[in-house]
Amino acid sequence: MACSTGPQKDTVLDNLRTGFTQTDLPYGFAALEPHIDAKTMEIHYTKHAKSYADNLQEAAEEEDVDTGKPLEEVMMNISRYSDKMRNNGGGHYNHELFWKIMSPDGGGQPQGDLAQAINDSFGSYDEFVSKFEEEAKDRFGSGWAWLVLDRDKNLAVGSTPNQDNPLMNDVDFQGIPLMGIDVWEHAYYLKYQNERGEYISNWWNVVDWAKISERYERLKG
Repeated sequence: MACSTGPQKDTVLDNLRTGFTQTDLPYGFAALEPHIDAKTMEIHYTKHAKSYADNLQEAAEEEDVDTGKPLEEVMMNISRYSDKMRNNGGGHYNHELFWKIMSPDGGGQPQGDLAQAINDSFGSYDEFVSKFEEEAKDRFGSGWAWLVLDRDKNLAVGSTPNQDNPLMNDVDFQGIPLMGIDVWEHAYYLKYQNERGEYISNWWNVVDWAKISERYERLKG
């Protein structure tokens, strides 16, 4: 699914400020067991995500980017920057969000305004899950699937390749990410091997709807 209009800059920069350095994981490596195994979490966080953060710092220095400003500002103008900034800035941004919207106390369904918005946009929670899983399963190769808030403050689901994300000004699917799932093989292969669909189905058990609802409330205005 493609959104024809990108996210509103003021809405993003007034409410979101992702930094250029890796933050602490908000739970232990084993906390999301049995849905995401401890070894995958350890490698994912300490190797893959750390590499994106380190290489982002390097790219920022090479391109004289002010690391005191929100990373969102770079993402929304990514076409001005190098592939190194794109790949590592996107990788860092995506993972920083990924860790935050999962929790060992996750699962269930959204409540309140977000639940209503999902019903209004997709017909029901089950229909939303079905569309989201379809985007995640059908993303060829590596990438991410997303729930976003678009320029008109409507919800939409879609996917992006590699480490692209919907904030980027030159991607087909644009919006403000509320949540995303990593469908790179490094996110699931140790436990699920080639069963991406099983990983996606089990992932809902660790989705932190309270955090996602907080993000939605800040951004919808």
